[in-house]
Amino acid sequence: MPKALQDLLQPEFKNGISTSTGDGGSYENRYGTAYWPELRKSNKVFIPSKTTIFFLYDDLLPHKIMTLNFTKSNKTSNFLPRKIAETIPFSSNMLPQILKYFSIKPSSKEAQFAKRTIEDCEAPNIRGENKYCATSLESLVDFVITKFGKKVQALANEAEKENREQEYTILKGIKMIGDKQIVCHKQRYAYAVFYCHTINATKAYTIPLEGVDGSKAKAIAVCHADTSAWNPKHIAFQILKVKPGGPPVCHFLNCDTIVWVPN
Repeated sequence: MPKALQDLLQPEFKNGISTSTGDGGSYENRYGTAYWPELRKSNKVFIPSKTTIFFLYDDLLPHKIMTLNFTKSNKTSNFLPRKIAETIPFSSNMLPQILKYFSIKPSSKEAQFAKRTIEDCEAPNIRGENKYCATSLESLVDFVITKFGKKVQALANEAEKENREQEYTILKGIKMIGDKQIVCHKQRYAYAVFYCHTINATKAYTIPLEGVDGSKAKAIAVCHADTSAWNPKHIAFQILKVKPGGPPVCHFLNCDTIVWVPN
């Protein structure tokens, strides 16, 4: 299990123990989203610092230098057991009750994040996308199994140095880990919620890296061959100076994003 997922388990679930799902079964301890939904409602675009997020597939080569920061959030929310998560509303029309349940002030940033998470989960799929919002680890695993079966692998970024922006050189050993994958992005919410989706014409890669300080990392990147359904104002097009339906666009995933691929 990737550390990014392990860290979200409740303390009593972290020791490799089989944990009840609450329905008679059991399980064993074992990227922003591609189209950035907030752009649907806003013409404002935030261009990040010099850190590389989006890049063209043609730049996925050994010796290429990119500026990266493997950030680890200090604020993390754990998974709730499914039997508890399923008793808590998760819909826009129940937002006031949700905020009250978690003692979140309606005017706070946390309330805004909660509202956005629910809206993104309720929004219609883009063309070629199949999505699901998992409100517990059990429901996340069930979704993956329905798509790929039980023989799957979970991957996430690995870095010796975190929260440090620096130049990294791509090393030899780039590996395509699958042209079918489920990417699960952790959302800002009162407890761990993952926005999981599959997108057609997409490939995932593991990329070995070495920082200028000598530290090593292995990053996960996803490359999209078909961007024709993306919002024309998508930040990737502005950074890369390309248009929807143009050359394949790749992006690194956040450190709290999990990629599932069939074995």
